[in-house]
Amino acid sequence: MIQTGSFLSVVDNSGAKNVLCIKVLSGYQRRYAKTGDQIIISVKKLRAKRRALSKVKKGEIYHALIVRTVNVSKYLQGDAISFYHNAVVLLNKQSKNIGTRIFGAMPKMFRFTRHLKLLFLAAGIIP
Repeated sequence: MIQTGSFLSVVDNSGAKNVLCIKVLSGYQRRYAKTGDQIIISVKKLRAKRRALSKVKKGEIYHALIVRTVNVSKYLQGDAISFYHNAVVLLNKQSKNIGTRIFGAMPKMFRFTRHLKLLFLAAGIIP
C-alpha cells in the first residue's frame, strides 16, 4: 500500500529515479493506493547518466501511475502478485505518459484499464 510520504522508484525513461508520494487521488480522504491508482508525486532524485537531457526536473510535481507494489495484489481468478519494490510511471496533466519505454514487466490487469498503451511499452507482461 502506498500512502502520503512513501518513496517510490520510477521505471520509465523520463529521467527521474526516485519520487515521493504527495497525495493519493480518486476518493475523499483516501489514505492508501494500490496497483493501478494515480497519485501526485514530487521528483526527489534524477538518473545520473541522463541528467542533462532529462524530461523532468528535480522538485517538480507530476501525476504518476502505480505499476508495482510490494503488497500482495489478489485478483478474482485466484492469482496473487507482489514485487520486490514499489514503482511508478510518470504522467502529465492529461494522463499521458512522459517516458517512451518502461523497464521491466507489468501486471496484466492494465489490459482492462484506460492505460492499455503502457503494456505495449513494457518489457513484458505478468499474468
